[in-house]
Amino acid sequence: MMENISLFMFPVMILVVFAGFPVTFSLMGISLYFGIVCFGPEIIPMIIRRVYGVADNYVLAAVPLFIFMGTMLERSGIAKILFETISMWMGRIKNGLAVTTILMCTIIAACTGIIGAAEVMVGVMAIPPMMKRGYNHALIAGTVIAGGALGTIIPPSVVTVVYGPAAGISVGRLLIATIFPGLLISSVYVLYIVIRSYGQKGFAPPIFSEDRDIPLSRKLKATVTGMLPSVVLIFTVMGTIILGFAAPTEAAALGAFGSVLLTIGYRNFTLKVLQEATIQTLKISSMMMMILLGGFMFSGVFLGLGGSDATERMLSAFNMGPWAVLVFFLFIVYLAGFLLDWASILLIFVPIFSPIIDKLGFDPIWFGALLIMMIQTSYLTPPMAPGIFYLKGIAPPELTTREMFRGIVPYMMLQLLAIAVVVFFPQIALWLPEKLIGWN
Repeated sequence: MMENISLFMFPVMILVVFAGFPVTFSLMGISLYFGIVCFGPEIIPMIIRRVYGVADNYVLAAVPLFIFMGTMLERSGIAKILFETISMWMGRIKNGLAVTTILMCTIIAACTGIIGAAEVMVGVMAIPPMMKRGYNHALIAGTVIAGGALGTIIPPSVVTVVYGPAAGISVGRLLIATIFPGLLISSVYVLYIVIRSYGQKGFAPPIFSEDRDIPLSRKLKATVTGMLPSVVLIFTVMGTIILGFAAPTEAAALGAFGSVLLTIGYRNFTLKVLQEATIQTLKISSMMMMILLGGFMFSGVFLGLGGSDATERMLSAFNMGPWAVLVFFLFIVYLAGFLLDWASILLIFVPIFSPIIDKLGFDPIWFGALLIMMIQTSYLTPPMAPGIFYLKGIAPPELTTREMFRGIVPYMMLQLLAIAVVVFFPQIALWLPEKLIGWN
């Protein structure tokens, strides 16, 4: 009986969220209500243990460290320097500024690990010059939004750090597994821009003479001063994880320290900057931890009521095969992205999906990479696309919402194509962690 009751938790949650209640308190309230109704006061100690589990989780300590790294880099001036450096090398390519935007978002995502950080940082730099040179407005919007979404999958992603404890799998292994899928998506975006620029007449503006006539010495100098420090920071974070020198939390601490050094190196460090970055880190971390707490409470009560068994029986009643279940789970995550933030999605669905995926014989690391890619897709998908709301905050009035919707559609299709490629070729995600010593 209780197993069937657990299935009502989801429709109640949807109704409460649609009623306008904050997601965090909706999750906590529903968990307490169903827990007390079904278990009585005995549920309180269990919920307290779940709360302690969140506070005591060593891996989750990486979250505020990655957030601090991202907020500090926002103030370091690295975005402007990177944009100028990459645009110098891309000047001879049609739509070179659009290609620059994707490449820069890839690097910023690898430096910060925060969703939306790259979109805001890069959008402020890239939109004015693209507008000035007559770029198609839909292309501008789609490129900035899609590039900003790369922070979901490109490691060190905060999404991945949260996913690991929720699924009970190695965060380090998952971070390594998302490297190639993230680079695949970035590469597909760049190929689309280049192929369409040269294949469709009138799609790309002409190449300007000032972009072609930059001396090689100037390019090399800009690369050493502008791009090399970012590469060093990326290696500091991901390289230490890949080589087994540090766990994700220690690597995040190194990245946070490296972001401070970069800010000092670019002569933008002040006590005010440090204070602003710290306060912003506290705000974002507190918000995320509250969501994590609500998600852990919700999944704990759901699983305690036998929700996992009820879900399995429901899937068996529909006579769904393993691959159909996999696609169904990814589709549920895609739809949930219209209503919930990524942290709520992970904490609600991953504890339910993971045991079933294990029983079906799928690799949990591979499934984790696919699910994170699907969260990234929901970030792009109208009508609720969070990426569009980020862009509207920094875009000039000439860039309309309709153009933003139209511009994101090709990238959404490319995103789904990349997911299909990883589905049919799992080694894209699994090869690297399997080859690295120490990640068995």
